[in-house]
Amino acid sequence: MTRLDLFIDRMVSQRACLDYAIALTSDMAGPVFELGLGNGRTYHHMSHRITGRDIYVFERAVASHPDSTPPKDMTILGDVRNTLPAALARFGASASLIHADLGGHNAEKNVAFARLASPLIEPLLAPGGLMVSSDRMFFDRLENHPLPDTAVEGRCFIYKRPS
Repeated sequence: MTRLDLFIDRMVSQRACLDYAIALTSDMAGPVFELGLGNGRTYHHMSHRITGRDIYVFERAVASHPDSTPPKDMTILGDVRNTLPAALARFGASASLIHADLGGHNAEKNVAFARLASPLIEPLLAPGGLMVSSDRMFFDRLENHPLPDTAVEGRCFIYKRPS
C-alpha cells in the first residue's frame, strides 16, 4: 500500500468517524473538544456539522487556514499536559465529543504521546460521550466503539464512555 493510499484511507475514515460520532452525540448538550488544530480541516468540518454545542480547540500555537481558525475565546492555547487538566477543572466530565489528531509521522512517538495523553483525555468525556482519534489510545474506562462501515479499520478509532 502506498503512502497516498494510507493517507486517503485516513482521511476517508476520519470524516466517516467524525460524521458518525457527531450524529450519535447530537442529542447531548456538552461541549465538543478538538485536540490539535493543525491547518483546521477537521475543525472546519465539525463547525459546519455541529449545531447547539460549543467547539473548543486545544492547540500549542494556531497556524490554521484563515477560514478554519476558531474564535479566540474558543481556543485554549498551550501544551495539552497543562491545558487538559485545566479543562477538567473548568468543564468537568462534560464533553459530548472529543476528536484528537495529535500524532505525527513517527509511530513510536505517537504511541508514547497517546499513552501520555489518554489519562488526561479520559476524565473529560461525559457519560455516553464519544472520542474519535487518529491513533490508538490507552484508556482504562472508555470502551472501543464499532466504526461506521465506510471507515477503514486501524485508520481511525472510536471510544465511548459508558453511560
